[in-house]
Amino acid sequence: MHTVMTRGNAILAYSLSVLSVLTFCCFASTFFYDYRTEARINTVKVLVKNVPDFSASREKNDLGFITFDLGTDLNPLFNWNVKQLFLYLTAEYTTEQNALNQVVLWDKIILRGENANLDFKNMNTKYYFWDDGNGLKGHRNVTLTLSWNIIPNAGLLPSVFAHGQHSFKFPEAYIESPV
Repeated sequence: MHTVMTRGNAILAYSLSVLSVLTFCCFASTFFYDYRTEARINTVKVLVKNVPDFSASREKNDLGFITFDLGTDLNPLFNWNVKQLFLYLTAEYTTEQNALNQVVLWDKIILRGENANLDFKNMNTKYYFWDDGNGLKGHRNVTLTLSWNIIPNAGLLPSVFAHGQHSFKFPEAYIESPV
């Protein structure tokens, strides 16, 4: 009656339909989970220099140097649907040129099974804190925020902000010596 190809096609189509429904059920089981947690952020040392930015132009721009403390426990975020976390620390501030500046200063990938209890002291930034002008010297409201992306086995890729942020100010004078 039916050929082998027809029967194989029906079995394959049914199997893929069942797998799709199971994958959706797996995604739905963790959809309403709250992936936020408390983070403790503190700046230890804050300096600013005015140096030439050779990557874009020869103009002098502000370059911030920060060492920070970071503490949080991300172990409760891992469930069967979380493959890894991509953490990143951002600095947000406003200048006369830009209404909102966001700079990623540090990032880390934590895989499932690794220690996700972070307690870093005197950490240097991983990336340079450049301003596209002279907006860092004497700036009084720079806010550090820890965020993460959850890489799931199935489902959406949410971006989550931690509870807790830290605001600090840059010094009124540039430093002249090397850092």
